[in-house]
Amino acid sequence: MANGMKIRAQLKNGVTEVKVLMSHPMETGRRKNDFGELEPAHFIQLVTATLNGKTVMEAQWGTGISKNPYLTFRLRNAKAGDRIGVRWTDNKGQGDAIETEVISA
Repeated sequence: MANGMKIRAQLKNGVTEVKVLMSHPMETGRRKNDFGELEPAHFIQLVTATLNGKTVMEAQWGTGISKNPYLTFRLRNAKAGDRIGVRWTDNKGQGDAIETEVISA
């Protein structure tokens, strides 16, 4: 699922706000298709964020997250020019990652 993400990290008043849009179907395993068959579960299980290669946030997700999830979180101690990375892995072993540079507002 390469290139299925968008990211922005903006520093303002000492706090960096990171916004990430992830492209993923996020199937619960309980929805039926047009033929009455259950769609198999397919959802993001683990999201990890890094600042200059060091883990700063880790989230374990389940089936309660909507399709194409949008994640926002804030960091302190990041500076303009630092690198923010976000990576996810789903229940089928697929994943995606993206990285960006912190910009000043």
